[in-house]
Amino acid sequence: MSPRTFLEVQARRSFLRDSMAGIGTAALAHLFGVEGRTAETAADPLAPRRPHFPARVKNVIFLFMEGAPSQMDLFDPKPALRKWHGQPLPPSMTKDLKLAFIKPTATVLGSPFQFVPRGKSGVELSELLPGLGSIADDICLIRSMHSEAFNHHPGQLFLFTGSMLGGRPSMGSWVTYGLGSESRNLPGFVALASGSGTSAGSDNWSSGFLPATYAGTVFRSTGDPILYLSNPKGISRQSQRNRLDLLKQLNEEHMEQTGDLEIASRIHSYELAYRMQMSAPELTDFSKESEATKAAYGLNDEGSRAFGTNCLLARRMVERGVRYVMLMHGSWDHHSGIEAGLKRTTAATDKPVTSLMRDLKERGLLDSTLVVWSGEFGRTPMSELRRPDDPNNIGRDHHPNGFSMWMAGGGIKPGQVIGRTDELGLNIVEDRITVHDLQATILHLLGLEHTKLTYRFMGRDFRLTDVHGSVVRKILA
Repeated sequence: MSPRTFLEVQARRSFLRDSMAGIGTAALAHLFGVEGRTAETAADPLAPRRPHFPARVKNVIFLFMEGAPSQMDLFDPKPALRKWHGQPLPPSMTKDLKLAFIKPTATVLGSPFQFVPRGKSGVELSELLPGLGSIADDICLIRSMHSEAFNHHPGQLFLFTGSMLGGRPSMGSWVTYGLGSESRNLPGFVALASGSGTSAGSDNWSSGFLPATYAGTVFRSTGDPILYLSNPKGISRQSQRNRLDLLKQLNEEHMEQTGDLEIASRIHSYELAYRMQMSAPELTDFSKESEATKAAYGLNDEGSRAFGTNCLLARRMVERGVRYVMLMHGSWDHHSGIEAGLKRTTAATDKPVTSLMRDLKERGLLDSTLVVWSGEFGRTPMSELRRPDDPNNIGRDHHPNGFSMWMAGGGIKPGQVIGRTDELGLNIVEDRITVHDLQATILHLLGLEHTKLTYRFMGRDFRLTDVHGSVVRKILA
């Protein structure tokens, strides 16, 4: 190649490279413009953004009771089950049931627990929930939830991503994508876990095909709240800052050339991690909380300490502007030993949940916070006996038809019960509410129109509610 030809080739390459850098920047600006965003969003993907319409709440605390709590032992009294106790139901009543482990001929299991009218509203709640009963007038109880899934992993995916297939963004990711976060020094979406763990694992807080910035960040209740948060020995604050400045410059140059939104997420993640090194330890330092507060959350009791710690962290996060806090407590999967299991699990969760609600209310935070309590589905009226030689081993199978959950906080009409199942709890007979309806309602309370909160991926617009979902107006105040 002659020197002249070589110079011409290099000139063309330089022109194309510089032109593509401009095209990449323009493309990035166009993408943000289409989504109603600004250049500020590119610099900080979690910058607070306006909702589609005036919001009822600013934050969400989702109390996820992983494993499927039994609605007829906690929220939906069914005296008729005691009449059928020990007997199989007629085939005509069970022919359409989706069952995971038992057969339709399984015998009925009446609840061993008493239900008591609570509050001025007189809502009947199980004796296992005395704390919740004391704030019954602050919650909206739903007894007619319906899910399409009847196994744990797809059920959890469906509840949090709107699909039983993996790879979709979780609800917390959609919320922070739509609204950003008011916290500059903590993640916009935080996941806290206690109990035996979740079947779907990190898929419950994954950002899916959304930029990684919107994924949930897992906090630990002991030690460093986030792994590798502390600097290794020999790394000063200033040397770390110098390295981050250089990385930011290199990443910005790369983003200008490619228009890759993931690079913006990378830049933001580095900067947020730097700020979190100062703010996260303060968040998890309970030394300024009163002894009465720590006792109220159950931090002095071994059985409730882990979940109570997460409830107190959730309140402190909401105070600091974290948009979406997800608490996951396993140990509700009672295929066997349900009587002892429910006593143990409610003892671990009822007191902390009640204290969280009261604490939010006393601090004026409940009006701006939505609290949701739910499992992925419910439990069957029929029994599951995995060890026939041990009657105390009896439990219940999965049941996606007519399970119960509750909501509270800003925009929620409290002290009411919505929906009704038949006398045995087999099917919904009034106000059927689907998982997509629940998702649409949560987004609505945050000021987001669920049909407009979309993200283009693989050639089409995706949304949390897929092509379904309607806002449940009866829930709203």
